[in-house]
Amino acid sequence: MSEAPRLKVAIATYGHTRALKSGEVSIKGVDPQFVEVVPIIGAFRRMVRDLEFDISEMAPTTYMIARARGAPYIALPIFLMRRFHHSGFVVRPDANITTPKELEGRPVGVRAYSVTTGVWTRGIFVNEYGLDSSKVVWVVDDEEHVTSLKLPQNVVHAPPGKSLQSMMASGEIQAGFTGPAGVGRAGPPIGGWDKVGQTMPADTYPELIANAEKAESEWFHRTGIYPIHGLIVVKDEHVKHYPWLARSLTDAFVAAKKPYLESIKFGRGDTAEDKRYRGFLSLMSDPLPYGISPNRASIEALVTYSLQQELISSRPQLDRIFIDIDP
Repeated sequence: MSEAPRLKVAIATYGHTRALKSGEVSIKGVDPQFVEVVPIIGAFRRMVRDLEFDISEMAPTTYMIARARGAPYIALPIFLMRRFHHSGFVVRPDANITTPKELEGRPVGVRAYSVTTGVWTRGIFVNEYGLDSSKVVWVVDDEEHVTSLKLPQNVVHAPPGKSLQSMMASGEIQAGFTGPAGVGRAGPPIGGWDKVGQTMPADTYPELIANAEKAESEWFHRTGIYPIHGLIVVKDEHVKHYPWLARSLTDAFVAAKKPYLESIKFGRGDTAEDKRYRGFLSLMSDPLPYGISPNRASIEALVTYSLQQELISSRPQLDRIFIDIDP
């Protein structure tokens, strides 16, 4: 029997990946070499720019942009992070912004234009609330992962030495995304930024969408869209050389997820992630569904939003960007 290939893997440590990274769950036929990257967005950038890993977690918008430019890796429909996006967008109380439509003509902060959180929320604002995104001045303070991406003319960079957090405080921007996607940090998204006094309390500014949880639930029931994040990419050369690899990876991620789902269903786990997925059990039986079929509406929506926001130039065929393995 041939020796199992040693493959370099970069994925975040979540409740549903912990058993995989600890070795409790194995990847059949593979000797995985896990690389810890914190925050995990650092791995996205290293994979896009340097092809550093054999298997990597990656933001889905970043992946679609890179794949459209010939990136030599393909995705598995294994989505490692899920959340809704009516919430997580705040406004200055003195800006007199009460609806997404009123963002037109205003400066709004987002870490990078192609960040998936931004794509989801802009898409919702455009398609559900009538926003013309091209009339918003999107202010960014970080690089795009894909450096060759040409940004729309209404995207501008924050002045040197200024962060979105400081610009929000001074009124230079009037709205923005919370957390690391926007005004929630004072510096670049580096490891440990959330532990060194650079974070902004979540309730510093009011949310634009009132009762966002109710809006998200109604939207999900009406559209079936459950926003995707953090998919898995595998280098094309490995998929070609090891035709069994996609199945082995899928089986391993499914096996690692099973005890985690059982745990949260029985009320165990107190992290924000645990509480979020436990709360989603009122909407769905599996808050971390893998595969194309249960995620088709969400994938198609993100493709549509990416097209509308000029991140990709044409709609890709799903079988060209995903290996569809039934989990």
